[in-house]
Amino acid sequence: MLNYTKQFFLVFACILTFASCSKDNAIPENEAQLKTANLSNSIAYTSLESEILNGVNKYRESIGMKALARVDEVTYQADDHTVYMTSNEVVNHDNFNVRYSNLVSEVGAKAVAENVAFGYGNADAVVKAWIASEGHRVNIEGDFTHFGISVDKDKNGKNYFTNIFMRR
Repeated sequence: MLNYTKQFFLVFACILTFASCSKDNAIPENEAQLKTANLSNSIAYTSLESEILNGVNKYRESIGMKALARVDEVTYQADDHTVYMTSNEVVNHDNFNVRYSNLVSEVGAKAVAENVAFGYGNADAVVKAWIASEGHRVNIEGDFTHFGISVDKDKNGKNYFTNIFMRR
C-alpha cells in the first residue's frame, strides 16, 4: 500500500512540474490597450536565467521561428510568481489570470502563456524538459513576440522556474 501511495504522489508531483498555462486575449488587434507602450529590457538576468532564454530562442530558431525579445514587465510578472512558488514550496499556475490581466493592461498583450518547473540544476535540463513536454513545447513554439524568466531557490536550495511568453 505504501508503494502505491508513493507512486501516486510521484505522478502527482510530475504533473504539477510539467504543467503549462496559456490564454489568448479576446480584444481585437485594433482595440488592444497600450498597443504602442514602450517595452524596456533593462533587467540584469542571472547567468542561469540568460541561458534559459537563450536556450528557448535557440530552439525556436532551429525550427524556423523568430527569436523572442526580453521584456522587463514580463519578467516582473514571472518573478512575482516564482517568489510565490518558493515561499509556498509549490509548483503551480496560481493567479495566472492576474499575470495575464497585468500584461494586457500594462503593455497591451494579446496572448500570454507560462511554463513553470522545479528542481532542475541547469538551463539545458529545464529547457530540454519543457521541449519534451507537449504542453510546454506548445508554449515555446507559440505565436509569441516577447518573454521573460525568473529563477529562484527555495530554503533547501531547489530551483523554481517561471517562463512567461507574450504576444503583442
